[in-house]
Amino acid sequence: MLKDFQKQNGIFILPDLPYEQSALEPHISGHTISFHYGKHHQSYVSNLNTLIRDSNYCDMALKDIITDTYNRPDKVSVYNNAAQVWNHTFFWHSMKKNGGGSPSGELAALIAQGFGDFETFVARFKEAALSQFGSGWAWLVLDSQNALQIIKTSNADLPLVLGYKALLTVDVWEHSYYLDYQNKRADYLTVFIEKLINWSFAEGNLKAGKE
Repeated sequence: MLKDFQKQNGIFILPDLPYEQSALEPHISGHTISFHYGKHHQSYVSNLNTLIRDSNYCDMALKDIITDTYNRPDKVSVYNNAAQVWNHTFFWHSMKKNGGGSPSGELAALIAQGFGDFETFVARFKEAALSQFGSGWAWLVLDSQNALQIIKTSNADLPLVLGYKALLTVDVWEHSYYLDYQNKRADYLTVFIEKLINWSFAEGNLKAGKE
């Protein structure tokens, strides 16, 4: 699970990466991480702080800001930046050095129950990510019946506002892979699944989601 997002005097701080910027090489380069994390993620944090300055949101947790601003046209900029701060932080934790492979224990059993087998899950997860037109995300989530689902969201949208609990995500905005894979989103997704997925993070989210 993600820890609470840190603030100093009402100002959100860019969360630390859970590894060094070069840790995911050769699968995702330190060059990509330096732009994706150091530029894009940082800009969402900075924009959010500017947008909520001197407002009631200064005293609110990030998740509360997200849920309060969802589907409010007058707060769309706050929502987009707050959601992207959360999404990107969750994405970094969805990967690890020497990751990939398949899960074990309860998560493996639920994947078999929900999708038939792991190979079918992989195919459906890839299809969700590949078929997301334009920018967005593919997610493995837990629904209200404690069953697994695969969903995709556009732009900044996330499971939190749709009634799901996020277990794992892959970012399919072009800046997440273009420097390393150009337009080959499918290749990026294959590497994400086979070499990078942090199943222990997903398993922790499953346990917390069922509590």
